[in-house]
Amino acid sequence: MTSDKRAVVLLSGGLDSATALALARGEGYQVATLTVDYGQRHRGELECARQVSQALGAWRHTVVTVDLRALGGSALTAGIDVPKDRSHEEISQGIPITYVPARNTVLLGLALGYAETLNAFDIFIGANAIDYSGYPDCRPEFLNEFERLANLATKAAVEGQGTFRIHAPLLKKTKAETIREGVRRGVDYSLTMSCYDPDAEGRACGRCDSCRLRLKGFQEAGIKDPAKYQNNQVSGEQ
Repeated sequence: MTSDKRAVVLLSGGLDSATALALARGEGYQVATLTVDYGQRHRGELECARQVSQALGAWRHTVVTVDLRALGGSALTAGIDVPKDRSHEEISQGIPITYVPARNTVLLGLALGYAETLNAFDIFIGANAIDYSGYPDCRPEFLNEFERLANLATKAAVEGQGTFRIHAPLLKKTKAETIREGVRRGVDYSLTMSCYDPDAEGRACGRCDSCRLRLKGFQEAGIKDPAKYQNNQVSGEQ
């Protein structure tokens, strides 16, 4: 697909961002994917992002390194245990220790800078405010304010070259709705990684919040989860 419409997609290698990429491509955007190596413990997602980017036809894939381990404060970047076996009720309450301080602010800031260099004014992020772990930087209020900031803080916007738009197409979708949409658009979810604490072989734990939300989503969608789990746990058609 060739298009004059350019977009940057923040691509983590997970389920949501892969679907956001497929949606951007479906809307006719020529997409550049941006993956951030921020020192996350689930580093296997970086290779997943590269594979997903290639599979879904992005025209370029870039990895930026910003080591958030220096800040600490999160089970994803510091020596803190990842919570396991929490109920969906527990997951939906409060902000868990897997929250990475200011992560989406940093990631969107990088995506904004990248977009400006590419003369792209559309930025896609796989943020979700329904089946998620309560992160404050996944809420619509945050995304709206960041979009406003983007148009105040950039040379391209101030000089009238264009208006930046933050797209969060999955914001109000359940995980099951996201999965069904992705399957319709050809997303190969076997290439994605959702687990916060995979083993050395890259197999998902099946017990962290992210795994439990993924498993629930596939079960509710009636679709088999192609991810590899440590205990051979799968979610599929009932």
